[in-house]
Amino acid sequence: MGKPKFSRKKYETPSHPWQADRIDAESKITKKYGLKNKKEIWKGETALRKYRGQARGLLAKIGSGDPQIKKESDQLLNHLTRLNILPLNSTLDDVLALENEAVLARRLQTLTYLKGLASTPKQARQLISHGHIEIDGRKITVPGYMVRKDEENEIGYVSGSPLNDTMHPARPSSDFKSDRIKKIEEEAKTREEGKPKPEIKKGKITGKEKEGKPDKASKKPEDKQKPGSKTTPKKEPAKESPEKKPKEEKSAEGAEKAKKSEKKEAKEKKPEPKRELTKKEENKTPKESVNKEKHDKRKKEDENKPNDKKGGN
Repeated sequence: MGKPKFSRKKYETPSHPWQADRIDAESKITKKYGLKNKKEIWKGETALRKYRGQARGLLAKIGSGDPQIKKESDQLLNHLTRLNILPLNSTLDDVLALENEAVLARRLQTLTYLKGLASTPKQARQLISHGHIEIDGRKITVPGYMVRKDEENEIGYVSGSPLNDTMHPARPSSDFKSDRIKKIEEEAKTREEGKPKPEIKKGKITGKEKEGKPDKASKKPEDKQKPGSKTTPKKEPAKESPEKKPKEEKSAEGAEKAKKSEKKEAKEKKPEPKRELTKKEENKTPKESVNKEKHDKRKKEDENKPNDKKGGN
């Protein structure tokens, strides 16, 4: 049994002390819920482990048809619904799907913060431990007290506490909202913005159109011909004859044609611009002139040469 002064451990420590992923996850949870140390996380895990083990044992025996198993399963589900960990009409499979945060969310510390009685989770812990919070007129100084569903709306300040004064500096303002409530409101706003706005139809709406059915009177009459009825052809707009055009239009057209013809003649008469020769082209001489010069030089050379045939022995 042990000594009544020293109670037994209500939690089980993890199997390995140094696991980086587990340590990071636990540190985030301690900051989120304002816990004193990681022992409070382990307490929730051990309680949840007991619920899961009991549910697994009952699921294995539920096919036997024993009334005691049904009774025990109902007692387990009623206990969890009383603590508001599970909703109504839950099953044993829902017990196996639970997480540790579902248990930590039912602590008195978290609910005092969510109710707006404290500005932070750590302040909520301080107020509880100092005796400023009560449930249904009963002062509770344990931050890890598991609040039942029927006690949730009865959390408040103790009658003799100075925090009942609305002007107290430690008390949050009336407009204060916790982070969880702000997130819920933001999600609701985003959903409303994302929804398409309904189109407003102009005109009178009949009773059938309100239900989603079109009214026969609102339908447009189709252009179907009844048998035996004479068809009346649609009148086309009369075309204006060219004879009825005024003389001013004819004179304007003639002037435009004359201008176009004058522009064409001016383009044809314009001489093509001469291309200017480059320096290289200017220095170059045509082939004919070069050949003539060579021919003249040869003639002069032939004349100046002595006649060897005439003066030889």
